[in-house]
Amino acid sequence: MENNELYPIFLKVTQLDVLIVGGGNVGLEKLTFLLKSSPNAKVTVVAPNFHPKLIELAKKHSVETIEDVYSVSYLEGKHMVIATTNNVAVNIQVYKDCKERYVLVNVADNPPYCDFYMGGIVTKGNVKIAISTNGKSPTLAKRLRQFFEEVIPDNIDELVENLNEFRKTIKGDLEKKIKTLNNLTKEIVNK
Repeated sequence: MENNELYPIFLKVTQLDVLIVGGGNVGLEKLTFLLKSSPNAKVTVVAPNFHPKLIELAKKHSVETIEDVYSVSYLEGKHMVIATTNNVAVNIQVYKDCKERYVLVNVADNPPYCDFYMGGIVTKGNVKIAISTNGKSPTLAKRLRQFFEEVIPDNIDELVENLNEFRKTIKGDLEKKIKTLNNLTKEIVNK
């Protein structure tokens, strides 16, 4: 059995510059996914033409659209790139150009050409859960997302805020604070 060795992180994409190469259905899907989780993400989309819904979505958010074919110059100042064109050669060129510049890259639907995957995400207020199937089954990640959206109570954010306020009142060093919060949250989960 293969192990999932991915390391999950939560990126502050309002502080990073993201480039999406490709303006078709897949570009629209990736942009939608990104903006659903992070409505204020700093995103640029470059493509020779755009799906009308992508243009509509870009206008609702501060997403820059550039009508042009991909060029390596578009990587300037970018931290993360998602290649979504229907031209495999262009996507692989984007991947190679990113690797030369130490820019994180995801080539849609091509796991060997990905530094990261865009998994399923469950968001309830301040609680966010990312789901990965190691790039093997986005459909299962979607179903798991739906499951967790149903079972996590809507008032979870109230609990998070209360725990945050309680954390501020705990006296002592970091180790003592962690022990106190671990005991408290263990009781909550066991209920």
